[in-house]
Amino acid sequence: MEIGIGLPISDPARLLEWGRLAEEHRFATVALLDRLAYDNPEPLTALAVLAGATTRIRLQTEVLLGPLRSTPLLAKQVATLDRMSAGRFVLGIGVGGRADDHEMAGVPITRRGRILDAQLGELRNIWRGEEYRGARIGPLPVTPGGPPILIGGFAPEALRRVARFADGFICAAPLSWAAGLVRTVREQWAEADRDGRPRLVCQINVAVGDAGTVERGRRAVADYYAFTGRPGWGEPLSDPALIAETVAAYREFGADELVLYCYGDNPAQIETLAEIAH
Repeated sequence: MEIGIGLPISDPARLLEWGRLAEEHRFATVALLDRLAYDNPEPLTALAVLAGATTRIRLQTEVLLGPLRSTPLLAKQVATLDRMSAGRFVLGIGVGGRADDHEMAGVPITRRGRILDAQLGELRNIWRGEEYRGARIGPLPVTPGGPPILIGGFAPEALRRVARFADGFICAAPLSWAAGLVRTVREQWAEADRDGRPRLVCQINVAVGDAGTVERGRRAVADYYAFTGRPGWGEPLSDPALIAETVAAYREFGADELVLYCYGDNPAQIETLAEIAH
């Protein structure tokens, strides 16, 4: 099982340091979440900068809110990032569930699923060099047909998209109830007569180090998930022994990759997490 790092969103200027350290400490991926009506860096822009600061590590969105973006512009942005990173970009994509993001973008939240379904097919067509509304949109990605796509989500409609459009599934659910989601995705993959099996990327929130770093991480997670109305939702793991046990549990579960999301701002966490997880 590979281990990735989810990057904090509080200070975009420090993400270069995070990316370089993550690559130095042999993490497989750096990932960024996506919001619009929130104080976070735009992930495609940030990952493009990180692409120039690194040479090996994958660059991943978890997850990009596709329906908030113009399809031809998104196709061009992703293909450019894919080319300039020599094929290291992975597009994690989903619909999002926040009404404020959709209102800000002028996209009806009730249509987001239908928009994404159409968008996923159109993106692949564009990346194969087919015309979109009478024009070809370049550049072409490094990989014919475009970079790997991972679908994130929980609803039945989101799970069905994995077999229809994607290469894998981002499972952000706690391990205690992830099994049913993964089983459904794999069954639908087989029913669609897809080769192999879908890539499974899981994620957990973590905060390690001194008391200040851990407390800032907890506050950042609490702020991000405040909209749920569930106190403690997404609370990061901070005990090294518990993190090690959780990593082992996901390895036993069969995850291909586990992304450790750091909401705390101290990049020294990377070295500590490398010692725990590798």
